[in-house]
Amino acid sequence: MRIRKFASLQRGFTLMETMIAVIVLTIGVLGLAAALADGMAYMNMSQYDYIAQQKAAEAVESIFTARDIGQATWSTICNATSSVCSSGIFLNGTTPLCGPGADGILGTADDFNGAACAGGALAAPDALILPNSSGVVNSSSGNLIPLSNFNRTIAITPVLDGAGNPIANLRQIQVTVTYASGRFGSRSYTLTAYISNFS
Repeated sequence: MRIRKFASLQRGFTLMETMIAVIVLTIGVLGLAAALADGMAYMNMSQYDYIAQQKAAEAVESIFTARDIGQATWSTICNATSSVCSSGIFLNGTTPLCGPGADGILGTADDFNGAACAGGALAAPDALILPNSSGVVNSSSGNLIPLSNFNRTIAITPVLDGAGNPIANLRQIQVTVTYASGRFGSRSYTLTAYISNFS
């Protein structure tokens, strides 16, 4: 009798309890896996964010350099067919990332022919150059990663004073770089700068 009583006190988990514990554990592990996948996707997106920031800054610096070295005059630092100035050299609308073309200024007519980058060594589609297997970085032996999913818009507008009149010697440059970032869809980065007639 004592043996039976002792045996009846020893109980383990039932099959149902074990199955419920396995299901709860599986849900927890899948949740961690989803969080890891999201983290990896955000890390990949941050690389694109950084590229977009640098490409926007590159366009603004190109405009300032063109003004400072006299390559672009105040009457040409605006969008084509703009009311800001009569002979603007910067393209209207969104264009793919292309090299600066023969004039060395990003976003002008010699970079983009209306359908694609103008081509050639100067206005080729933009790409990142990574080191080759020997660690050498140059355009002939490096690994080129095209930036075909990036587009840039350069908008140059007048700056208005308190009364709503344009300030003659000051303009606003707004460069927007848009890109596709996998499952996050289309994203954009906008850089706003001000340029004056005086360097």
